Amino acid sequence: MPVNYRLLIAAVILAIFGLREVGGELRPSFLRPGLHLYAYVGNTGDGTLSILDLVRLSNIATIPVGPGPSGVRAHPTRKEIWGLSSVGGYVWVLDVLTNRIVARISVGAAPYALDFSPDGSRAYVAAPGSNSVVAIDCASRQVVAHGRAGKRPWIARVSPNAKILVVSNRDDASVSLLDADSLASIATIAVAPEPEQIAILPDSSKAFITSGSTNQISVVDLKQRVLLANLVVGGTPDDLVLKPDGGELYVPSASAHGLVIVNTQTNEVADFMLLGMSPASATLSADGFTLWVSDASANHVVRVAVESRQIIPPGSISVGQSPDTCALSPGDDMLLVVDTGSNDVAMVRTKMLPASSGMLSPPFSPITLVPVGSRPRDLAFKIF
Repeated sequence: MPVNYRLLIAAVILAIFGLREVGGELRPSFLRPGLHLYAYVGNTGDGTLSILDLVRLSNIATIPVGPGPSGVRAHPTRKEIWGLSSVGGYVWVLDVLTNRIVARISVGAAPYALDFSPDGSRAYVAAPGSNSVVAIDCASRQVVAHGRAGKRPWIARVSPNAKILVVSNRDDASVSLLDADSLASIATIAVAPEPEQIAILPDSSKAFITSGSTNQISVVDLKQRVLLANLVVGGTPDDLVLKPDGGELYVPSASAHGLVIVNTQTNEVADFMLLGMSPASATLSADGFTLWVSDASANHVVRVAVESRQIIPPGSISVGQSPDTCALSPGDDMLLVVDTGSNDVAMVRTKMLPASSGMLSPPFSPITLVPVGSRPRDLAFKIF
């Protein structure tokens, strides 16, 4: 049977236009042509940073950043991704336009996490190995202030009003309050053992600090500079997710097999939800209504309606072997789940595809698994 080349060419042209149309519909609605939406994944096993294109759903580059990468963060105003080499004792800075490391800044031994001031002018890093805290001018990439905290300062977080730096000191069960400008000591407050993660209310009035070895969360009044309470939460707190208005704190706990909900105004445990085997990481939608929680032992994530305290159907969503860190992309179009066991990232569509796409991809199912480096952990997003 002779080939109808005219019909074949027409079919190819229609297919090309169809793919372009589908590609446009898969593109986040807020992302206009010419803009990029990338995710950056720190790989602790091989000292690299994987760069994922969230429109093409692919790994486009792997950049060496230094041994033990941690604290990967997108700079709030500059076209840069910042992170730490815990083994090397320095901050590294990646230019997102060139995918090149443009600076390495020595900050002290064994840094773990960093934080930016609200306006992006400064970065703050605690160095547990040298019992110190540093402030970095982000424009010049120079250390501009040094401070002393307690024994083995773990994490430093700056208050939303940019006035106070809250530092958790793991080895002496204390929190240091430092002046965010000079890093001079303001106060030292005793808290629950091995303090780790920190969440600060939007009005800068209180800080909530997890204990790494007990089932407690310490509540510190940042204005009066006193301990208000050590809340017993039923299991070791593994993550802290603050509601945008600051009214509630969501605390996944693997040892409690569920989610603890803290009322931040009354400093009390308001509710508890049994979720699974080992829920340990969570991310909240921008509107504050939907919480996604990963469970490494059960190999899935669940969606929680925080207002009704219910799991949203279809219940659990399988995402891989050992799902850990999870985060929603800007616009909440996609959930990314880092899998430390299989060295990949699951991409889950969180919104229905338009009917005109012609695709039968149901919502809340993995779109694809993207391979990354060895033992991935931290995750950050950047639009540019």
